[in-house]
Amino acid sequence: MAIKVLGIESSCDETAAAVCKAEGRERKILSNAVASSMDFHARFGGVIPEIASRAHLEAFVPVVKKALSSSRLSLSDVDALAVSAGPGLAGCLAVGTSGAKGVALGAGKPFYAINHVIAHLAASEGEFGKIPGNSVGLVVSGGHTTLFRLEKFPSRIFVAGSTLDDAAGECFDKIGRLLGLSYPAGAAIDSLARKGDPFAIKVPQGLRGRKDRLFDFSFSGVKTSVARTIENMREENRPLPIEDICASLAESVAEVLSRKAIEACRHFGSKVLVVGGGFSANSQLRSKLKAKAGESGIELRIPSLSLCTDNGAMVSLLGLDLLEEGVPFSPMQASIDSSMPLNLASF
Repeated sequence: MAIKVLGIESSCDETAAAVCKAEGRERKILSNAVASSMDFHARFGGVIPEIASRAHLEAFVPVVKKALSSSRLSLSDVDALAVSAGPGLAGCLAVGTSGAKGVALGAGKPFYAINHVIAHLAASEGEFGKIPGNSVGLVVSGGHTTLFRLEKFPSRIFVAGSTLDDAAGECFDKIGRLLGLSYPAGAAIDSLARKGDPFAIKVPQGLRGRKDRLFDFSFSGVKTSVARTIENMREENRPLPIEDICASLAESVAEVLSRKAIEACRHFGSKVLVVGGGFSANSQLRSKLKAKAGESGIELRIPSLSLCTDNGAMVSLLGLDLLEEGVPFSPMQASIDSSMPLNLASF
């Protein structure tokens, strides 16, 4: 028997809702509606929480209505709701969670307050089916860079390693700002990197050889090294080889991420690597992961670009997993947690 979940996402600048269904290990995305306020934030060089929260208030009802109408279902047809309750911007999370609670109460449906970061891993299920046991997960975004051991998804997940400082996406955004690129800089750096020489500039690879930090990451040294290169060139009135700078930066970050992810698979005896998060849209990273996974006999599950950025489908898909496993629903008094522990799929 098929089960269906309405998922709602509002952890940052996207207001999103989706309906997905599950039949056994198969998953299907019935709708996936998204409204973004990024255009408002770009002029400030970063997400402004107050602007994002107000945008969520305006977009919440239209986006949820669109998700339901596109799926050709009504609230009475869904079995439960799921909403991102953390990590994220507190005001943004509050809008989505409060709205989801109101919808759940009005429709007489239970709900799950889920972990936004873990939902990025569930996004792969929309195209590859349920995540098998003993997999490895890598979430790479503007706010998180974390490796997981997925003993049994989503009830038994463990953090294997994480960034000690900047996230990969954050590193790109900071260098993009120095280069005069618009925010967020990930897509622009990706595009420029394809035209440059990835070995033109020497960029360190943080914690690559540290056995005591086997699955941890560090990108502050990468950021500082590239920033100094840019500053030195400007002081010497030399033209900036922007394409080469972007290519060298992308090469360093993608190499470390892909290498450590494959090392984690070998260490834990995993044959499946699941990747998610906005930075997983990066073409250099995707190419390296595909090559390294192929060489190692590891199945790579990385979703299409539309499922890498924040979306409602990933929330709905995680909700389906929780519902299938019989995980208790969240109480209506459940609050948001902007720093929600990454080993909890829901609370």
